[in-house]
Amino acid sequence: MRITRFTHACVRVEHDGGVLVVDPGTWSEPRALVGADAVLVTHEHTDHIDVLRLAGLGVPVYAPEGARLPDLAPLPVTRVRSGERFTAAGIPVSAHGGRHAAIHEGQPDCPNLGYLIGGELYHPGDALHVPDEPVRTLLVPAQGSWLRLDEAIRFARAVGAAAAYPIHDAQLNDRGLASVAGWFAETIPGYRHLLPGDTA
Repeated sequence: MRITRFTHACVRVEHDGGVLVVDPGTWSEPRALVGADAVLVTHEHTDHIDVLRLAGLGVPVYAPEGARLPDLAPLPVTRVRSGERFTAAGIPVSAHGGRHAAIHEGQPDCPNLGYLIGGELYHPGDALHVPDEPVRTLLVPAQGSWLRLDEAIRFARAVGAAAAYPIHDAQLNDRGLASVAGWFAETIPGYRHLLPGDTA
């Protein structure tokens, strides 16, 4: 399985000839979607889904049941529930979690699913739900209005993956990113910092 990281929460997964893209939002590079066979969306926020770009792509899009996607263009969306197993781009996927992490007084309250891809790679979206299946590679959120550094470290340790790479960091400046990456490298076994365009 080849993973290519793009800006913020967008990740491209290539496996056995299939190309699956997770969370291609408005901040991610359009080239992440070149040749994509399917798209996974963890939740409805625009930093995780660019509806207009996906409408023009014309590939299957999987999103949480109950997610309110902008009605800007028709999308071929398959609604997914927590615990559901399906195949996207020829790759087995299981859905985990249920709700977006709270920022303030329970808001925002929208569906959020983490996806375990190919039984190996876990993308949690905007939540810290620990799946009840083993994870080989974790995409760990680095920053968010809903996230403290301590929570991210505890989440990564609870998942216990052999490898961990950062996502959800577009709002950090270079100094903040270096600080978070330093803490992750010291505290999360198997952590390696990937910049947009890097592969693992």
